[in-house]
Amino acid sequence: MATGKNWVRYWRDSTRPLEAMHAHFLDHVYPLHSHDTYSFGITDAGAQSFRCRGADHTSAAGMVMAFNPDEVHDGRAAVELGYHYRIVHIGPSVIHGILGDASAGRSPAMPLFVRPVLTDQVLTSALERLHASLLDTSSDLAREEHLTTAVLTMAKRGATRAPRLRILAGAEQRRVARRARAALDEALLEPVSAQHLALTAGCSRFALYRAFQAEYGMAPSDYQRLLRLRRARHLLTSGKAPADAAAASGFSDQAHFNRWFKRTYGITPGAYQRSVG
Repeated sequence: MATGKNWVRYWRDSTRPLEAMHAHFLDHVYPLHSHDTYSFGITDAGAQSFRCRGADHTSAAGMVMAFNPDEVHDGRAAVELGYHYRIVHIGPSVIHGILGDASAGRSPAMPLFVRPVLTDQVLTSALERLHASLLDTSSDLAREEHLTTAVLTMAKRGATRAPRLRILAGAEQRRVARRARAALDEALLEPVSAQHLALTAGCSRFALYRAFQAEYGMAPSDYQRLLRLRRARHLLTSGKAPADAAAASGFSDQAHFNRWFKRTYGITPGAYQRSVG
């Protein structure tokens, strides 16, 4: 949606309190308001000023605004050219569920941010990856992985004790990773959720992710995408058009397929298909 020199893209999950926005605001002014979620805004360009907790603050490029649930604040451009930012809203129930999963069922301590503006590259990077996965055509599995990473990073940065994480090792780690890999091999073209993989492997979602990463050097979603790319390569060599190969390999659209094919193999699907001889 665009309005004059302002523009907004918005995404929301249909089943839980998880939303994301990408926007540029030149003259839009937020009145005093609050969210019933944790809200994290990454300023990409320009600067935004706002009042929160009885003081004035400014978030410039590279900074993160961190609002706890029900924290009242406003917002406006702090420079003539406005500001460009991304924000994610994550409900406390989502954060509680992920922290509980990662700590093997222990009652988790919820994060509490004491400063509304942070300069933290690790947190910024985790939020950027989460935001990108929510607004593009990432698989549900990839979104869950990025969401888990972002939430655990928040928990470490929040002013509470860090969660005690249960991490597998040795034979148990190998067994869990192999079960998950077999499930992904079997369901090549089907959407596979993190919860389904965890149930198949017999552990928490977080433990599965860490075990898979340790055993195979990549996340389950990366492995799933690699399987689909390999299938697409075989289809291209058999004469399938790139669009048909993408659809028959489980990719949601050809642009997504083209981007990952070139990133992985250094060549476009069309060029790969024309390289015979």
